[in-house]
Amino acid sequence: MAAATAADTTDASTAGLALAEANINWERLDKTKFHVIGAILFTAQQGVLHPTAVVKTRMQVAEGGLSHMSGFAVFRRILRSDGIPGVFRGFGTTAVGALPGRVLALTSLEVSKEMAFKYSERFDMSEASRIAVANGVAGLVSSIFSSSYFVPLDVICQRLMVQGLPGMQTYRGPLDVINKVVRTEGLRGLYRGFGITMLTQSPASALWWSSYGGAQHAIWRSLGYVNDSQKKPSQSELIAVQATAGTIAGACSSIITTPIDTIKTRLQLQNSHSRFMVLSLLGKVQAER
Repeated sequence: MAAATAADTTDASTAGLALAEANINWERLDKTKFHVIGAILFTAQQGVLHPTAVVKTRMQVAEGGLSHMSGFAVFRRILRSDGIPGVFRGFGTTAVGALPGRVLALTSLEVSKEMAFKYSERFDMSEASRIAVANGVAGLVSSIFSSSYFVPLDVICQRLMVQGLPGMQTYRGPLDVINKVVRTEGLRGLYRGFGITMLTQSPASALWWSSYGGAQHAIWRSLGYVNDSQKKPSQSELIAVQATAGTIAGACSSIITTPIDTIKTRLQLQNSHSRFMVLSLLGKVQAER
């Protein structure tokens, strides 16, 4: 999500601006354009990546068979058994349901980033350090606010993705998931994995945004752009720099997110009669490897 958010932020606010103006502040931002463009870009991205999310989720929860197959083999198996709709299970719920969460995440990100950057002026820090710290704080704050919305959405979407697997319930849609989970487990069932998300995804988000901001600043500097430069970066340069910075940030944060995502997914897909503690799940996953 962080990579898409970064693209949304820059596309909506930096086109045609000098480098010194690239980090446009929240007050000057056209918020309607910002959120509309963000929603369009994010939905398009989800449409492309959703099949990989379905494959990943099925591989994470499978205790045999699928867990030892390659991602491509799992993808072909889903196509054979369920057709194209099989690799898009839960897409409608994700695409529509994520829109309010996107507004919450983007707003909290931009507001907290601006506040943190202004606050850092009182410290004796280099500009690169201020940018990295402000982005890191913003990523942490945004993750905390948005997790309260996205964790229940993840629970709903993941249960839709894995229905049809042995031992998994079937649902008529997202509302049916909510009804069955709340009826059998209470509201806490919709927040399975919330604690582990807060403990891991929030620091990972802070690391991603900090790495992204610092890497982007360093790349611009290496290309000869400085704050008082009158030269404007081209659109192709903006895209190339964002992609490179995002790749660096993703590599840094994946060290934390990849193993924890497997544990979180299994926690969220447990039923009320199967309650494993995090350490038990960790041992179980390790044994399967």
